[in-house]
Amino acid sequence: MTEPGPPGDQSRITRRAVLGRAVGVGAGLTLAGGLPAWARPVAATAGVRAPGSRPFPRRPEGAHSIQAVEHVLIVMMENHSFDNVLGMLPHRFPSRAGVDGLPVNSAGMQLAVNNDAQNQPVRASHSPTVCPPDGVNNGWDASHLAWDNGANDGFVRASSAQAMTFFDRGDLPFTYSLARNFPVGQRYFCSVLGPTYPNRRFLMSGTAAGLITTDATTLRVPAPNGTIFDRLDRLGISWKFYFTNVPSLAIIPGAVTARRLRRLSHIAHYYADAAAGRLPQVAFVEPEFRSSDEEAPEDVQYGERFVSKVVRTLMASPNWKRSVLFYTYDEGGGYYDHVPPPPAIKPDAIPPLLAAGNVPGAYDRYGIRVPLIAVSPFARRNYVSNVVQDHTSILKFIETVWNIGAITFRDANAHNMTDYFDFTRRPFLHPPGLAGPPAIAPGLAACHAVGEFPPTPTVPV
Repeated sequence: MTEPGPPGDQSRITRRAVLGRAVGVGAGLTLAGGLPAWARPVAATAGVRAPGSRPFPRRPEGAHSIQAVEHVLIVMMENHSFDNVLGMLPHRFPSRAGVDGLPVNSAGMQLAVNNDAQNQPVRASHSPTVCPPDGVNNGWDASHLAWDNGANDGFVRASSAQAMTFFDRGDLPFTYSLARNFPVGQRYFCSVLGPTYPNRRFLMSGTAAGLITTDATTLRVPAPNGTIFDRLDRLGISWKFYFTNVPSLAIIPGAVTARRLRRLSHIAHYYADAAAGRLPQVAFVEPEFRSSDEEAPEDVQYGERFVSKVVRTLMASPNWKRSVLFYTYDEGGGYYDHVPPPPAIKPDAIPPLLAAGNVPGAYDRYGIRVPLIAVSPFARRNYVSNVVQDHTSILKFIETVWNIGAITFRDANAHNMTDYFDFTRRPFLHPPGLAGPPAIAPGLAACHAVGEFPPTPTVPV
């Protein structure tokens, strides 16, 4: 979804166009040399880890501290809440009955309700198609309205009745099969009550740096304390960004440089590298934005096929036995979730770039709960994490594996996600049988029948 910007700033531009522009100029952008006083990190207080702090202070930075893990992969899809994707998980598998999904009564009737602008109740319901229209709003204002000071009752007023729809096992059989077998994070939240770019920047740099929109504003806002890739480069830790049409790394000015072009690889190289057992130590693996990242009005089953192919390729790789893959979504997309996001530590002293009329707020609260599945031979069977985590927890996991100094206060104090694993055993050394992704044709035909024509991937999945 394109986010409107302040009047006159020409920021009404598609996400793909912004990324394309960023790739074109990225090599010429550098981090700002100094920061104004208001943008400098807040002072550390007792018991709070500061930027630069290492997970293991007595070990040198870059020390391989979880030696069982040699490869960390991140697959981040677009714009779906936990309830929207996995809300029916506890009602489909007895082994997942304890997962905090959509509430239902003894007859299976959905109990989650939000009122619309006319104060009429809209009950949670199964999505009528796998390519729902672009009828949800994930902006800063809409996300805060949906949250409604913890009531989580404003999703319909912020968007439309579509916000209360969800997918089920029949729509996403591979995802449900994966979540049945591998650990699920049921207190994993996106990093900010806002849209894609601020949340993806938290994943890569530990802060939104003031951003509250998904538009060209990002090209004017560097990462104030650098990115995880700066640290990986400095410490000689290998990494690649496998992308399909454009790498989301380009939303951070200065992150794409001439020297890093060898780090940016087309998705075909991921499949080749995994098959040959030459995956880097850290890998971001991205879908085709516009058609298979699952953002409305796309057909989510294209995204399902992409994730299935990525995961199955890893499981067949010689690198599988030493790998961890995190599969998640950047933010909730405007879709309902019944778990209110809790308070969070501010990453730094940079305030949100609010325009006149924006809902007041700060980066002191997590965003909407999103799906998180941890896929690894070391994964704990039947595990469900109740630990509060966010995208900077993935940063913290990488920092923990290689004892890297934190970027901001948020990742310095994030949980490191090691609870999903037992690094002394490999319960899934031999991967479990997983459901295949659905055939595209039936779902797509149903979409066409109601006048929905989602974009088709240019790269086969």
